[in-house]
Amino acid sequence: YTIHHGDRIAQAVIAPVIQAGFQMVERLDDTERGAGGFGSTGRA
Repeated sequence: YTIHHGDRIAQAVIAPVIQAGFQMVERLDDTERGAGGFGSTGRA
């Protein structure tokens, strides 16, 4: 394959980068979900 002057050979995507902030705590508060756990629907 030969690349000539002016050939388009690459693409770029400009996307935002989100940086999360973290905070250390001694304990976690109770949640609305309670003891149901991650992904719980509340159904048995």
